[in-house]
Amino acid sequence: MPTPILMPALSPTMETGTLAKWHVKIGDEVSSGDIIAEIETDKATMEVEAVEEGRIGAIYIDEGTKEVKVNSTIAMLLEEGEDESALEDISKEATNPGDKNKDAAQPSSKDKADDGNDSPAAGASDNINKAAAKRSESNSERIIASPLAKRLANQNNLDLKAINGSGPNGRIVKSDIEAAINSGSAKKSFPQAEGRELTAPIHHGEAGNAAPGTAVIRPVSDKEIFATYEEGTYDLVPIDNMRRTVADRLTVAKTTIPHFYLTIDCELEQLLAARKRLNENAPKEGPAAFKLSVNDFIIKAMALALQYVPAANSTWSESGILRHKRSDVSVAVSVEGGLYTPVIRHADLKTLSEISNEMKDLAQRARSKKLSPNDYIGGTTSISNLGMMGIKKFDAVINPPQSTILAIGSGEKRAVVIGDDVKIRTMMTATLSCDHRVVDGALGAELLAAFKGFIEDPVTMLV
Repeated sequence: MPTPILMPALSPTMETGTLAKWHVKIGDEVSSGDIIAEIETDKATMEVEAVEEGRIGAIYIDEGTKEVKVNSTIAMLLEEGEDESALEDISKEATNPGDKNKDAAQPSSKDKADDGNDSPAAGASDNINKAAAKRSESNSERIIASPLAKRLANQNNLDLKAINGSGPNGRIVKSDIEAAINSGSAKKSFPQAEGRELTAPIHHGEAGNAAPGTAVIRPVSDKEIFATYEEGTYDLVPIDNMRRTVADRLTVAKTTIPHFYLTIDCELEQLLAARKRLNENAPKEGPAAFKLSVNDFIIKAMALALQYVPAANSTWSESGILRHKRSDVSVAVSVEGGLYTPVIRHADLKTLSEISNEMKDLAQRARSKKLSPNDYIGGTTSISNLGMMGIKKFDAVINPPQSTILAIGSGEKRAVVIGDDVKIRTMMTATLSCDHRVVDGALGAELLAAFKGFIEDPVTMLV
């Protein structure tokens, strides 16, 4: 029986996505692990692998179709020995890709069968579910894993049966193997819940429908905006998924999180000297090569400060305060149209060279939009550094559900008073934005003081 290929959920909160590109066409043979399509989420373009072997029998969603619902059928896979006649009993209504994709929920015009059959016969919409159930039943004992995940598991002597996959249909992917390696045991379950977002989606409604005690913020309407500016004096640029997500999340942050800000100046003389010595003695080629940036020291210092002041390494939820055991540091990376916040996990346990090389890789993949959701979900704090752009000081907006974000200004030579003398020192201003529900003023000050101590005496980061 034909097997449905479903729109995958590429992150815990994904409800729809854009089918950006097909890498296959009707009639192509595919094997497990082959790249068959590219899906655009609000943050990245992700490659989708085939999880079964077979032949593409039908494609229901055209390239470029937006807002395709998760778990809707986007194509059908034929088993060995089956031909297009096996699709005749499957109703195109069963694909259910959503109202906005109603017109696209049929075989792509460029991929229709040569026999002139424009659509599957109606009347047997349950067959897709039956096919999926039959496939699931027959594969209940089979381990589904990507080729890379299998290779990594074999290299690290991990039992794939003891690992829960976070990919489509429970597929074990690279991030699952890395989680098992980091934990030291493959006997645990490593679901994607580690990066699960705790914030609820934004709901817009009329003021009269608001719950008692709920503030309703009415934004300026499009009608008012367009009435403000003379037609022809502007260009209207469509809002893409990334910019919409940034706007929604930061609106939530600024209107629901009680921010306050703490600022401190850090002297960089010892850090710059240590960085110079380390880079001069670093291998220039090979797997051990590295070149440290000031930002690498900042990531390490913030991660250690959170371990030194564990009460600040927390997240607010209505069910209770999550006290995090790890220092997973998100770092803002600017890209065209928005930004990513890839996460350096276990940053407190990693060396400066490991942080540096991992950050370079994440930043490169962020700018080419090749990050997976597991790369940017789940940090316990964030760092936003605009020092390289000449910004002396700024206040950053907290990235929910986190409780803190550290804004870094430029390092610059300033006149400072040391004892009774005025000296010239390279100084950097750091501003910590705090969620007052979790981090009180004294606690935030303690965290900043710990950060300043590591920055000004960087040798303490090496022990």
